[in-house]
Amino acid sequence: MQATVATLRFRSSPGMKAHYEVLDGLRGTAAISVVIFHILEMTTPDWAHNPLHHAYLAVDFFFALSGFVVGYAYDQRRAKGAPPKIALTFGQFVQRRLIRLHPVVIVAATAGLLGYLFDPFVGTAQTVGIAISPAKLALIYALSLFLLPTPVLPNTFGETHSINGPSWTLFLEYVANLLYGLFGHLLKRRLHIALCIAAAAGLIATAMHFPQLGWGWDWKTMWVGYVRLAYPFLAGLLLYRLNLKLRVPQPYVVCSLILVAVFATPTMGRFTSLYEASCVIFVFPVILMMGAGVEKIAGRLGALCRFTGQLSYPLYIIHYPLIYMFGHWVWSTHPAGQTRDLVAVGLFATEITIATVLLYAYDLPVRAWLTKVLIDGGRQRVPAAAE
Repeated sequence: MQATVATLRFRSSPGMKAHYEVLDGLRGTAAISVVIFHILEMTTPDWAHNPLHHAYLAVDFFFALSGFVVGYAYDQRRAKGAPPKIALTFGQFVQRRLIRLHPVVIVAATAGLLGYLFDPFVGTAQTVGIAISPAKLALIYALSLFLLPTPVLPNTFGETHSINGPSWTLFLEYVANLLYGLFGHLLKRRLHIALCIAAAAGLIATAMHFPQLGWGWDWKTMWVGYVRLAYPFLAGLLLYRLNLKLRVPQPYVVCSLILVAVFATPTMGRFTSLYEASCVIFVFPVILMMGAGVEKIAGRLGALCRFTGQLSYPLYIIHYPLIYMFGHWVWSTHPAGQTRDLVAVGLFATEITIATVLLYAYDLPVRAWLTKVLIDGGRQRVPAAAE
């Protein structure tokens, strides 16, 4: 396959930035893979036999995408001497990130609370007043609304975000965004490269400590999440700043196939975690470079990229309460294999439907309203960068 380094010159309206549509689509591929992986976890408890053994690496891919896209959207606007019409203060940057990300956080926390309270397959294991005090549950919900780590709830495997497990990755996204907003525009190239090398070394050292890299979601291994965040976010930001792009035929299809192949590669015994670290350090940056090599995709494939890219965030952040219910149903009733698999397929379709409704009926309208009220404020709106 021939690949050439390409520099993109977007044709867009003054002040506006175009989206990288392939990267949008790849975000969707990764999110869908995570949902399938979590469903399969409930039907195939043995991790080594899960067909998507390494799909938790989608988290690391999200971090790399975030570094690239945040740099693309905000580097010029946070730079010293940025034109007044596009310049952003740190507070304005934070405001825009909260508008982009936090409305769905509130829905996800509420869905997680309701799922925990009304799960019909757990007996008294999650009952308020028996398994947990009302005050503790109220505290956990309040912390979840702000995306903060919570005390552990019964029956949740020690997760740091106990009523909506995947929120731990978004909490780390917030950490990365805050650090970027404070220091990203001050990060010189040599220091940036040195930090990438140090972060890669830390990731390799962590991989040598664990049989696989799928940690960071519980209190015992919370530190692993920061290690998994550091390299891909810094590398994604560096790739954007170095303007490294590869032009390949059918990039969305090619990159999606590579990504799924990374997730589905058989386990490798004691070398599994080193394989995973190698994918994060070397393969994911190459996928980003290929995904950034094309501005737009025509036809149905382009529409698919745009739709799955928009869907990816609500799908990822809202899917877990039903996954827990499904797992509890499987573990408590021991359904026949065919029945279980049919329900699993129905669950996947339900997750996609819920995320789609959430996207169009809540997320997009609420973000548009918040932007109009908090950012426009009756003034001429500063065109937003693609995010």
